[in-house]
Amino acid sequence: MDRYAVIGNPIAHSLSPDIHAAFAQQTGHEIEYTRLFAEEHAFVEEAERFFDAGGRGLNVTAPFKGDAYNWVAQKDLLAEEAEAVNTIVPRSDGFHGCNTDGLGLLRDFERLNWSLEDARLLILGAGGATRGILGPLLRARAIVSVANRTVSKVTDLQGVHPSIKALPLDNIDSGWDIVINATSAAYNAEQLPFDPAILLDTRCYDLAYSRDGETAFLESARREGALVSADGLGMLVFQAAEAFKLWRGVMPEGEPVLDSLRTKKPVRRFIAGAICEQCGSVDTSFIEIDDSNEVVARGCVACNFYETADGERTVNIVDPKG
Repeated sequence: MDRYAVIGNPIAHSLSPDIHAAFAQQTGHEIEYTRLFAEEHAFVEEAERFFDAGGRGLNVTAPFKGDAYNWVAQKDLLAEEAEAVNTIVPRSDGFHGCNTDGLGLLRDFERLNWSLEDARLLILGAGGATRGILGPLLRARAIVSVANRTVSKVTDLQGVHPSIKALPLDNIDSGWDIVINATSAAYNAEQLPFDPAILLDTRCYDLAYSRDGETAFLESARREGALVSADGLGMLVFQAAEAFKLWRGVMPEGEPVLDSLRTKKPVRRFIAGAICEQCGSVDTSFIEIDDSNEVVARGCVACNFYETADGERTVNIVDPKG
C-alpha cells in the first residue's frame, strides 16, 4: 500500500490523515496516511528516512515548510514565490516541492462565491502564510494591500510582488471588499493593533480554522458588522485536494469532506425574562441545545459568561417566572 504522511511539530492535532483517508475512499484509492513528528532540527533526517522506507509523498506543515523548500531538488512557481514547500512529490529526477496553499484558498473562495477580480483585498500580516497566498490572489486579479506591524516586511514581499501596497497595521483606512487574517495573533493571545471598524461591510476570512468555524478574529468581525465571514478549514481541505492530485493524478471533491469535518453548532435559545446569575442582566441569558435536544451550555451575552455542561450536572437558568 502506498504510504504518505504529514510532517510537523506539533503534529498530533493535524486533520490531514482524516482528510486524505476521505479522499482515498471517495476515489477508490488504497493509501496509508500518517502523522510524522520531527524534532526542531530533524526535518531532513525524518524526511529521508520516510522516503528511504518507500514513502510516496509528504505534506509539510509548521515549522518545516522552509526546511522543505531548501531540501527539495526542484520547486514549482508557487513554492518559489512563497519560499516554502507544503507538498513533496518524489520523481525520477529528484524530489519536487510544491505549494498548494494559495490554490486551496482560491478554491474555497469559489465555494463561497467571493469574487476576486478587482476586489479590494487587505491581508493582515506579512509572514509565511501571506507569502503562500499572494501569487494566486494577484493572478486572480485582486487588488492586494498587506498590513503589518513592521512595514519593511511588506517591502520584502514587494520584491516578488511589486503591485501590492504596504500599510502599517495601526493606520488602515476602511473600504475593503475582503479582509484576510494571516497573523498568528490568536494563537499567541495577542490583540492586533488595528481599528476593527475597518471590518464593517466586508467579507472576512481567517486562515486559522476550527471544527465549528469559530475564531477570535471572526467573532470580532461579526461584532463590527462584517457582511459574511469564513475560517480556513475549507482552504485546508482544498489545498489537501491539490496535493492528492499531485500524488494520485485525480482531483477529489473537497466539499463533502469539508462538511464531514464540521461539528454541528448547537442551537442557541434566549430565555425571556431570565436573569444572569453572574451580572444580573435581564433577557441576555441563553442555553445551547444539541441535535438530541440536550442542553450543552449556558451563557450571557452581556458579561460573556459561558459554561459547558459536563453531562452529569443540570444546566440551570434563573427564570423569574418559574
